[in-house]
Amino acid sequence: QVPLVESGGGLVQPGGSLRLSCAASRSFFRINIRGWYRQVPGKQRELVAGITTGGSTNYADSAKGRFTISRDNGENTVYLQMNGLKLEDTAVYSCKARGRSRWNAPESDYWGQGTQVTVSS
Repeated sequence: QVPLVESGGGLVQPGGSLRLSCAASRSFFRINIRGWYRQVPGKQRELVAGITTGGSTNYADSAKGRFTISRDNGENTVYLQMNGLKLEDTAVYSCKARGRSRWNAPESDYWGQGTQVTVSS
């Protein structure tokens, strides 16, 4: 079973917008999406934006004022609205969750497959 399914990446011009979606599996006993990360080749993965089940959010300095993370608890889906995209936002974006696949499974971290965001003129 695939714990997380991401969508919404693509190619966009500088200043453009994209909305990423991360949907959690309905077959998991419990899974809570925690946030979005990004990684470029040769660099460590970094947190872009995080969100709690209650809706509290936090952002990397580079994302503040441009990106908005939100969640639909009914659909167990988290979104990342990215506006004012810059060349340096180009990366593979992945969502992260924590949960249990079955009632008796250990609590674990889960990652989406990643979606490429390319900002280019």
